[in-house]
Amino acid sequence: MEGAGGEASLDVQGAAAAAAPSLFGHKPNSAKPVSALLEEAAQLKTEGNAFYKDKNIRSAIGRYHRALLLLRSIDSDVTTSVKGFGPETPVLTPEQEALLRNTQVDCYNNLAACLLQRKTVDYTRVQEYSLRVLKWRPGNAKALYRAGVATLEMGDAETAKEYLIQASKEQPNGKDPDHHDLSEQVDVIVI
Repeated sequence: MEGAGGEASLDVQGAAAAAAPSLFGHKPNSAKPVSALLEEAAQLKTEGNAFYKDKNIRSAIGRYHRALLLLRSIDSDVTTSVKGFGPETPVLTPEQEALLRNTQVDCYNNLAACLLQRKTVDYTRVQEYSLRVLKWRPGNAKALYRAGVATLEMGDAETAKEYLIQASKEQPNGKDPDHHDLSEQVDVIVI
């Protein structure tokens, strides 16, 4: 599980780790081809998944953040707003664009799951990550469920109910990502 140091801003630590990749055996990505960046991000996601499975939430969060930071450098949604201030973003093939989005969706979904496992949950961040997933995949049951949980904890029961109802429609077995019955959760909100 999480090591000594407790709940101290893991998001900031993950971002710092990604900002200083040479400290972790990764070279700065400015000269890397797109395919290498996509491959490295996918590998970091896979490592994060393994850490999550082993209940090493802190390390999983770090890997997912590092993967997302690598992907930011080639994501046209991010770089178009700063066009002209840095190197041109390479044009991605449809396959590369699909891999980029799929990896981002998985990492944001997994980050939200990790944050929900912490002792002190940052529901605002869980909601933010879930909404990013929903921007790209509007019917993603995991993101809908996690957005619903976060929104409910933040005090907006009506919107939470909408997310959870939609999640129950999208989830084929009627269970949330943690295998709870979604219809029971929606009923609790209604009461």
